[in-house]
Amino acid sequence: MAKAKKSVFFCQNCGHEESKWLGQCPMCKEWNTFVEEKVTVAKTSSTKSVKESQVVPLSAVKMENEERISTNIEELNRVLGGGIVPGSLILVGGDPGIGKSTLLLQVCQQLEKAEKKVLYISGEESLRQIKLRAQRMGEFSDRLLLLCETNLDIIRSVIEKERPDTVVIDSIQTMYSEDVTSAPGSVSQVREATNTLMQLAKGLCVTIFIVGHVTKEGTVAGPRVLEHMVDTVLYFEGDRHASYRILRGVKNRFGSTNEIGVFEMRENGLREVKNPSEFMLDGRPEHASGSVVACSMEGTRPILLEIQALVCESNFGMPRRTAAGTDYNRVNLLMAVLEKRIGYHLGNYDAYVNIAGGIKINEPAVDLGIVMAIVSSYKNRPVSEDTMVFGEVGLSGEVRAVNMPEQRVAEAKKLGFQTCIIPEVSRESVKNIKGIKIIGVRNINEAIQQI
Repeated sequence: MAKAKKSVFFCQNCGHEESKWLGQCPMCKEWNTFVEEKVTVAKTSSTKSVKESQVVPLSAVKMENEERISTNIEELNRVLGGGIVPGSLILVGGDPGIGKSTLLLQVCQQLEKAEKKVLYISGEESLRQIKLRAQRMGEFSDRLLLLCETNLDIIRSVIEKERPDTVVIDSIQTMYSEDVTSAPGSVSQVREATNTLMQLAKGLCVTIFIVGHVTKEGTVAGPRVLEHMVDTVLYFEGDRHASYRILRGVKNRFGSTNEIGVFEMRENGLREVKNPSEFMLDGRPEHASGSVVACSMEGTRPILLEIQALVCESNFGMPRRTAAGTDYNRVNLLMAVLEKRIGYHLGNYDAYVNIAGGIKINEPAVDLGIVMAIVSSYKNRPVSEDTMVFGEVGLSGEVRAVNMPEQRVAEAKKLGFQTCIIPEVSRESVKNIKGIKIIGVRNINEAIQQI
């Protein structure tokens, strides 16, 4: 077959290909994302062999219980849907220094303890650097194999020769194929590398973890097709200077995408946080106005968190509004509801809302907590420390129902709270929970009167 080289233009955001440069991508509508790359095109003969495909009725497809491999890390198993599915391709993304390589090295440690053969391939660190990090985590056996290589052809041959159970690629942006002339990390190289690894994972039934860099917007660097090709996409969130980390699944073909795993960074690696609610509420101020405990659901797990608000008179003509950990526009909307429905004149006040602990919450169930925190700071009256609130607030000031109220109230009772302020329509579903006072409210005016 003859080979010819030509120039094509790829969209860095979605991977769309064009023969000429365009200002706006016709697929994802992003501007100035096209880059020129040299590609090699193979000229094949016109004779093609067509294989006959067979259609199968849905009732004839046999279902078998899928085998899952436990990582012995309960928080990771939760996010993966119960464990690792053999032959799956898993992408792990996150900011630099957040702990991606540390987590995967701990996974390798647990898998080799379960007598699984693991191959760790690094394109960014030397063998000595990996050894230094491994020494802080504990003992490793000879079942963990290391390889420092970026050439995909060599990596393919090593995987086919060693036949490991699990492979870790750190990172996909450093891998390159000699058949693609563009630089490592480009759209063509990332797509070719992911395609090669996907064929190895499915063909050899090898589980492959891929580490991906993220852009300044927080998405995985490279074309969007990278996330479409893999089976599972996990994001590591959190401040690299803080001790906690949150592992969130944004795509999972073998389980739910609503679960999160909470970890704490320590000197000897990442430690699981079995009770995130207790971790988030640690260090709460006593008898302080503007501090309210609310409840958010992450998958099937209720998490109690502290919402802080600070309302003070503005020294300028335009008041400042700041939100950390929640939606800025949602805070403005709730403050407008307070002005219209309750009559509070907040137009001359600065407002700062913060979710303590650095966690990001966008669930509507924390609306009532935000409203109560703003009112508490505005009136300078603290809310009782043994009170927890949750509920969605509408534009008419009504408090609407949220999902899974039983789990939220049960979590508050377990942590020692005495009172729960919930939507009135949810009282019927939590009537069987004893030992905690339940107060149902229909609107924010009733909630304010209760506290």
